[in-house]
Amino acid sequence: METPAVPASIRRLAGRAIADFDMVREGDRILVGLSGGKDSLTLLWLLHNLARRAPVRFEVGAVTINPEIEGFEPQRLMDYLGSYGIPYHFVSEPIAELADAHMDNDSFCSFCSRMKRGLMYRTAREHGYNVLALGQHLDDLAESFMMSAFHGGQLRTMKAHYAIDAGDLRVIRPLVYVRERQTRDFADAAGLPVILDNCPACFAMPTQREHMKQLLAQEEAQHPRLFRNLRTTLKPLMTEGGIPPRDPPPSASATTDPAVSEHGPTSASA
Repeated sequence: METPAVPASIRRLAGRAIADFDMVREGDRILVGLSGGKDSLTLLWLLHNLARRAPVRFEVGAVTINPEIEGFEPQRLMDYLGSYGIPYHFVSEPIAELADAHMDNDSFCSFCSRMKRGLMYRTAREHGYNVLALGQHLDDLAESFMMSAFHGGQLRTMKAHYAIDAGDLRVIRPLVYVRERQTRDFADAAGLPVILDNCPACFAMPTQREHMKQLLAQEEAQHPRLFRNLRTTLKPLMTEGGIPPRDPPPSASATTDPAVSEHGPTSASA
């Protein structure tokens, strides 16, 4: 079956981000965190198509975490991916029940996010993946930046590429230069099986993120170059802590500590 063709505009921006942040390396086995939303589906097809023609050899699979929350219906997504033969891992966990038992003073969204991330890490390790790819785009990073500045008193956003605390997995976000409207347009044009309420609990009430989205939209209407300027502003924050170094060549491994190579220490952010 012919795979959906990701538009050149998305491929170009994602390719630039992959190069700028050294995201994809020879021999990588990349696991895409597939929520069922338009962004993660776009990312899956972007990497799947890139793997077939890029000079760097790498493999792509996908994982969906089913939080067992009423309203999340992933069956359409499962049937869709099965028709393309993409390696796909489906993990169910009663996250809402676990939240009732273990959540302290945190929000459900934060608890759910941590649980899902941990399950994706576990799945990657169990199936031999060394990279987890997530679908956040430039709008997401801008909203996170605004929330951090307004409510946290810090200049921070999501990182484009980092190594987790354990050091055995890298996390990449190839869509950090891509706008949300681009993934929406692609998903509509390609007829992707988007699960609109892929997090029903979050859709049940307005959030700070939604407020920031509206605020940015109002500003962009007055200043069309807003997100282009924000991309430049956010780029240093995307690499806070440094990009994970490449493994040293075999000839150097006997004399060089890979944790303190010429590229510097491995990032310890998760």
